[in-house]
Amino acid sequence: MEVCYSHFGLRQYKEEEAQVKEVTISLVIPAYNEEKYIGACLENAIKNSGGKFLEIIVIDNASTDRTSEVAGTYPGVRVVKEEQKGLTWARQRGFLEAQGDVLAWCDADTHIPSGWVEKIIQEFGKDQSLAVLSGPYTFYDIPKGQQKLARIYWSALAMPVYWAVGYMATGGNFAIRKSVLEKMNGFDTTIEFYGEDTNIARRAHEFGKVKFTPSFLTYTSGRRLTGMGIFSVGFVYVANYISEALFHKPSTKKYTDIR
Repeated sequence: MEVCYSHFGLRQYKEEEAQVKEVTISLVIPAYNEEKYIGACLENAIKNSGGKFLEIIVIDNASTDRTSEVAGTYPGVRVVKEEQKGLTWARQRGFLEAQGDVLAWCDADTHIPSGWVEKIIQEFGKDQSLAVLSGPYTFYDIPKGQQKLARIYWSALAMPVYWAVGYMATGGNFAIRKSVLEKMNGFDTTIEFYGEDTNIARRAHEFGKVKFTPSFLTYTSGRRLTGMGIFSVGFVYVANYISEALFHKPSTKKYTDIR
């Protein structure tokens, strides 16, 4: 009788294990004039991924500085130039170039933490209906008071909105199944900057789950918060989320590159 239960337990374990499908991950990093930040971004990505990325692609989006030169010094990193300037154009080029089952995205000033890629593999491997995985940022170069305000924003505003609407994504910290992107016909290149992350989440939600979780966290620069002001940035992002969610278009057309 004990042997019978043992065999049943082993069979159940193997069946559960088989249900977690292996996925390959391409890391894609859009970069415009990021020679000061791209090195640290790639160092953290390489160190904290443990070789689990299928590939790391830097999309040099019409840079006029040494972004490509710096990125090209890192082993295993492929630099692709996209001369049509614009974040969504860089994303579209990354989509066309990447070979992974899942495309993971971070900004050129992002520091990927340990466990980030494992979280992607786990979430997409166990849930075939998952279209997008995303999470918040924590900022490594702004005052502690502003960091606290940012945490309040994520916990008190962003998460309740996500629970109510059912989708949310941050452009510098998300992963999307490539098959979903193919169904979406890629990224919307008519969007300049603001609202593009909500556009991605909204459209992907038509083809599967969009999961936004605090446990999927990255560290990034708060230079936009410093350059524009934390409350101004918060207002612009909230306004564009609402506009994209309700009217399927961003409310802000113009943006400023902060370098």
